[in-house]
Amino acid sequence: MSVSSGVEQTVEHVLCVPTLLFHEIGHFQGFMPDVDRYLKTLLDPSYTSYRPRDEVEEDPSYKQLIPYCIFRHEGRVFRYTRGTEQGESRLHAKKSIGVGGHISTLDAEGEEHAYAVGLQRELDEEIFLESEFTSKCVGLINDDATEVGRVHLGVVHVFDLEAAKVRPREQSMRETGFTDSSELIQDRDAFETWSQICLEHLF
Repeated sequence: MSVSSGVEQTVEHVLCVPTLLFHEIGHFQGFMPDVDRYLKTLLDPSYTSYRPRDEVEEDPSYKQLIPYCIFRHEGRVFRYTRGTEQGESRLHAKKSIGVGGHISTLDAEGEEHAYAVGLQRELDEEIFLESEFTSKCVGLINDDATEVGRVHLGVVHVFDLEAAKVRPREQSMRETGFTDSSELIQDRDAFETWSQICLEHLF
């Protein structure tokens, strides 16, 4: 807890792993499809911790684990533009194909693993998913070339939808819709780095 002007403010604590652990498993730059090799260790409570978000956002000795969910239907992919209301200022106005966010201590209060709880919470907060689907964790993203990437590690989940029915719940998600993946690849440079990596490796 932090105190400011006599008013208590809750400091968000987010799920992290030591960057050194990531290097011990096998450092990579870009996309890694070997999910089982990494997640078995990275999600092990023996190695994870919850740390103040405002501190770890500037501390590359820790990697914050972020579910990054992609929705596709018959070759078309859900995409949006990030508004200025979203928390990560370094990504404002960037286009994205990924939906997700931080796992916090609030997700760790039940018996289910906090990562699974946090993934579902993020989806419920950000979108209306109005289609049946199958989903699969397909890989991880690491990008040490950017300030945001140095302190985050993305876990990529692909949702294959029966219908192209995803709507934004957050006002900060703008210019939403489904677009053919080939068009997104042509417009690759307008997207945030993680989306660029996914467009290159998954489509």
